[in-house]
Amino acid sequence: MAYQDLSHPAQVLSREITATRRFAEGIGAFFARLGQALVTNPAGQRRLDMVQALQSKSDAELAALRIKREKIVQHVFRDLYYI
Repeated sequence: MAYQDLSHPAQVLSREITATRRFAEGIGAFFARLGQALVTNPAGQRRLDMVQALQSKSDAELAALRIKREKIVQHVFRDLYYI
């Protein structure tokens, strides 16, 4: 059985344009998310470096900073996560 589209050519063209536009928007959204990930990654790496630096400190040094060892992660990410 063959498929026949008896729609007016303008309707077919409109559907094709809409499909193409949605495809292009999807590709654009993908690259926007990729760009956002590339921009935010250095900030995340800095935070992880800070966690490692604090973990390498002695308990006396952490006490001077008023940070408990078990609260280092909460301290570093305190502006992002309200724990």
